[in-house]
Amino acid sequence: MRRRAVIAILAMGFGGLVAEVFLLREFLIVFAGNELSIGLILANWLILEALGAFVFSRVADKFQGKMETFTVINLLFFISLFTALFLIRTLKRILGISVGEPVGLFPMLYSSLLILAPVSILHGALFPSCCQVYALFSDQNVSSAGKVYAWETIGTMIGGVACTYLFIPLLHTFQTAFWLALSSLVVCGVLLWPYRGTGRVSTLLLALLGILIAFLGYGAFAGLADTLHHLSVQAQWPGLNVVHYQNSRYSNFCVVENEGQYIFFQDGIPDLITPVPDIPFVEEFVHLPLLAHPEPRRLLVLSGGAGGVLYEIFKHPVVERVEYAELDPLLIELLRKFPTPLTESELNDRRVTILHVDGRMYLRTTRSTYDVILVGLTEPSTLQTNRFFTREFFLLAQTRLNPGGILVLGLPGSLTHSAVELANLNSSIFHTLNSVFPYIRVIPGEGVNLFLASDSPETLSVDMEQITRRLRQRNIRVERVMPWYLEQKLHPGWQEWFYRFIEGNSREINADFRPIGVFYSVAHWNALFAPSLRGLFSQLEGINPVGIVLLCGGVLLCYLLFWPKRKSTLRAEVISAITTTGFAGMIFDLMLIFAFQSVYGYVFSWIGLLVASFMAGAACGALLISYALERTNACSRLLPGTELAIMGFAIVCPFIVHTMHTSLERVNVLSRWLFLALSFTGGLLISVQFPLANRLLSREGESSVPTAGVLYASDLLGGWLGGITGAVVLLPVLGLWGTGITVFLLKLSSFIILITRMGQKWGGEK
Repeated sequence: MRRRAVIAILAMGFGGLVAEVFLLREFLIVFAGNELSIGLILANWLILEALGAFVFSRVADKFQGKMETFTVINLLFFISLFTALFLIRTLKRILGISVGEPVGLFPMLYSSLLILAPVSILHGALFPSCCQVYALFSDQNVSSAGKVYAWETIGTMIGGVACTYLFIPLLHTFQTAFWLALSSLVVCGVLLWPYRGTGRVSTLLLALLGILIAFLGYGAFAGLADTLHHLSVQAQWPGLNVVHYQNSRYSNFCVVENEGQYIFFQDGIPDLITPVPDIPFVEEFVHLPLLAHPEPRRLLVLSGGAGGVLYEIFKHPVVERVEYAELDPLLIELLRKFPTPLTESELNDRRVTILHVDGRMYLRTTRSTYDVILVGLTEPSTLQTNRFFTREFFLLAQTRLNPGGILVLGLPGSLTHSAVELANLNSSIFHTLNSVFPYIRVIPGEGVNLFLASDSPETLSVDMEQITRRLRQRNIRVERVMPWYLEQKLHPGWQEWFYRFIEGNSREINADFRPIGVFYSVAHWNALFAPSLRGLFSQLEGINPVGIVLLCGGVLLCYLLFWPKRKSTLRAEVISAITTTGFAGMIFDLMLIFAFQSVYGYVFSWIGLLVASFMAGAACGALLISYALERTNACSRLLPGTELAIMGFAIVCPFIVHTMHTSLERVNVLSRWLFLALSFTGGLLISVQFPLANRLLSREGESSVPTAGVLYASDLLGGWLGGITGAVVLLPVLGLWGTGITVFLLKLSSFIILITRMGQKWGGEK
């Protein structure tokens, strides 16, 4: 029976991780993959799980049938999971937001909180329920919570690997939900089977489980999951002719057809339109830089080439070769599946070479040089896209440009809307670009500001007459870039206007390991769709290590001066240590994914392995310390020691990544294993505190199961705070080093509080 309990715990961790990943994926489609939405969703999931664990731990002892309680919670969990998936896909209709329109900050916050509430709270309640189930078959109730934590972590690790290599590549969301529910209910049935006939509740639950297992099995093989999937897609895209809907390893694509015109939505946002694209933008983006160059023979396009850009490039007869790097091969597959004369002429032109690779990775590994490099991404809104707007990328691009070559990129712009957030974004990237290239020409526009960077003053000093002459010499037919339009667009006054626009605004350099561009992009997005929080973002921008030192020092001073010194237990101090450890764990996870993305780009399988490695370390740490506690009582000495170890890792981890940055660019295999090793170490250090804290409080006379629930909730609460502040504020604003220092100071505070209280209670270790 003990083995069956372990299997149930593994299933809990496995199901929770898979459900979280797929719910997050569905939310990202609705929220357009916005970086801020990821932090909000993960944070809401954690805080709701904490609520479920805390509440159920308070009432767990009131339920007599432990197995029956575990089964009922599982049933409710999967009912809420299916309900949540349907609600997410119809969320925009519920909110009254049209297709393709971004969701505002407040709707994003409260809608994800409400939809996740049932499923997350129920999964949080499963942890103390599993502690009860495991304790039934263990004569060591004190250490049961630590072992449940370890087995759940192993299940989570397995779930991360399965998502990466099985569910995401092979199954859509509802197929995954069907198989996940089927396997978990089978586990519940096996666990409950020995209790058949012992009571009415057990008998009824077994009968219900049998019916549901038969229904889910039939639905999985008979196509019921596909039917639910198609119905939900129709509800998600009401009144539109959806001809294709598919998740890839990198994003979601939805293709809508209307009278021969195809709109390709990527994560819910229109990505390209064929056969008639956004002609004004495409013509400006292509022809202005190519006409500024006397002989653009060899070009590199980094994303966004299909659907108009390549077509306009090939209008220049001097172009001999174009290399087009597009990370997601599904986009090219869909363009071939739904062909138009425009895309067929682009993809089948003998001068183009299509590369299914991360553009920056390719630029780093190729030995080719180019006359023009066009970056088809127009905003550093995520860590992935930000990699094409950093000083490191600009230095790399400079080495791949021929003499007189031009780097071309765009940023959001407006000739009438002069918001400070928009000015900060453009100013930061301009000064970053200017730190590498001596000559920059900015062509402001309504919608997109075009940036041309070069090492040649002659290339960027071309005037309207030179460009018009080249337009005629190359016999290029265009609809927008006409001589009269060029005269207006290239007027010197616009360059002066741009300098006035960014004057007095941010001069921060956007870097790989300090992506301030992401923060400014999110702030700009927030100003458009959630203007009530503009003041908050302006305050967050001013965060610095000095302020964090003062904050931690103030908290310590208040504790030492005002906290009662005659308290009989260590409860508050231990809970504060676990909360800050949960914060540190989330930050460590984000730091390594952040650094990995900054170096390699969005390599989905390796990010999955990073999470799995972190979970593997957490499982090993929890298991080792749980077994060690069976042989020692020195937890009051070990707990402060783990605080010191976490503080050390907070400094060592950024140091290793920064030190190895140059090597990471050259030795791919070795450096990736380094990331896995760091992830494993971080998980191991974080996980050892939970069993120690549980033993320490239990030794003080507190009940094991309620204590485990409270500590679990505290751990998740810290993770919630880490998810919100780490992804949105700390990593973009303070960078890798500043974030590591923040974790160090936070753990230093909890360490001082802990040892101070221990000294008051025991006068030292006994």
